[in-house]
Amino acid sequence: MRSLKVMQNSYKNSESWTDDLPICKNTGIGFSINQIYRKDGHPQEDHSYEDCSCHFQFDEKFFWYAVFDGHEGKKAADFCSQRMTAEVYFSQLSEKESDEDIKEIIRQAFLSVEKGYMEILGDILAIRTSLQYDIPEGLSTYEAYQKVPEVMDQINRLNCELCSGTASAVSLIYKNKLYVANVGNCRVLLCQTDANSVLKVVQLSVDHDLKNEDELLRLSQIGISAQTIRRGSRLGNQENTRCLGNYLVKGGYKDFEDLCVASQEPVIAEPDIHGGIVLDESCRFLLLMTAGLYKSCEEYLGTDQVNGHIAQLVVDQFREQTTLPGVAQAVVDKIVRLHHDWYMSNSPTHGCSPKREDITLVLRNFNFPMPNARKSPTNPTVTFNPMVVKNDISIANSTITNTSGTNATVQTSSSSEAKSDSDDGIGPDQKIAPYVDFTDFYKNFEMAKKKGTLPADFI
Repeated sequence: MRSLKVMQNSYKNSESWTDDLPICKNTGIGFSINQIYRKDGHPQEDHSYEDCSCHFQFDEKFFWYAVFDGHEGKKAADFCSQRMTAEVYFSQLSEKESDEDIKEIIRQAFLSVEKGYMEILGDILAIRTSLQYDIPEGLSTYEAYQKVPEVMDQINRLNCELCSGTASAVSLIYKNKLYVANVGNCRVLLCQTDANSVLKVVQLSVDHDLKNEDELLRLSQIGISAQTIRRGSRLGNQENTRCLGNYLVKGGYKDFEDLCVASQEPVIAEPDIHGGIVLDESCRFLLLMTAGLYKSCEEYLGTDQVNGHIAQLVVDQFREQTTLPGVAQAVVDKIVRLHHDWYMSNSPTHGCSPKREDITLVLRNFNFPMPNARKSPTNPTVTFNPMVVKNDISIANSTITNTSGTNATVQTSSSSEAKSDSDDGIGPDQKIAPYVDFTDFYKNFEMAKKKGTLPADFI
């Protein structure tokens, strides 16, 4: 109850209570706003940015990461981002012992968020129902537009709000164990190395879309023909078979020709959950991404086997960048550029879609080396001490294997910065050599003194 009140008050005041939560310092975020590719080269957004993300460290053993890929506006993504974080933050996780208990907490968080979001739509549904009574009975949609266009326009505006929804992928780390859950087509990748330093990429999330045979089987069991869905490539008004929000394909699914035959709601908010995975030394980094990132890769590579490619881009940027945000943003920027170049090269002959969706990438580093990382002083107190300190920094080489089976060796560096004892500035008399040579000053001083040209108050 406390989490619900905190979130509801924040939502009503258009403020994010999560602004005061501690951020995980071992995380980098990269993003790019959707773009329509114009012939004149000028950038143009198709819609406002609809993604949300989280990267919090609640205490030394409790971390929370999430991405939300909104559609038809950001309303659902904003709500679910705040509410999901509240559900997990106030979940009394310390009282749970088993992996199944923690997974159930995550499951209940998804269902509670879904219920809470549908509750805030009550006023909109009431207004829409009232407007529907103003439409004469027996009219088709076309006829209704002819008779009462103002009423139909208002109903359409309300329907746009009602169909706002979001895909989501979340990762919870508690007591050095990783738990992952998702609905929709956001994706989570865990990158690990084996005994030979070969990087392996494991997808921990499930793509809930119309390519998923398990999802098609579920839909067929409630009366929806898989062949019909495949021909249309959409489920009602969206591509995903699971999501948070979007009332129209849930409570209002009977209004869709391809969904009305279903015996129950076809689009659900039940998450797929995996865990707990022990985070040992083999776990190098974790990636959470919205669909815009890997779908862009699929388009310019011409294959849906892109997880290894994405991991390789991350490894390349670990070698070059100095910060984790720099790594995440550089990966996103490169994917955006490659997708744009692919479109410009192929659109005249292949009729490619002239746009790219929003992209969000959350990168959590566990122990992957960053040779060029910026390092803060370990001791903020500066003291003058002529003692020489020698620092040796070395990074082991690692080999990365992507899903295509090709190997790439990451070039790493080893550096040593130290002064020898003979170069410490201490003379044989155990005194430090002066930084400024005052010989000329003393010489001119004696000459002026003999001539009597020194100022009276200087002697």
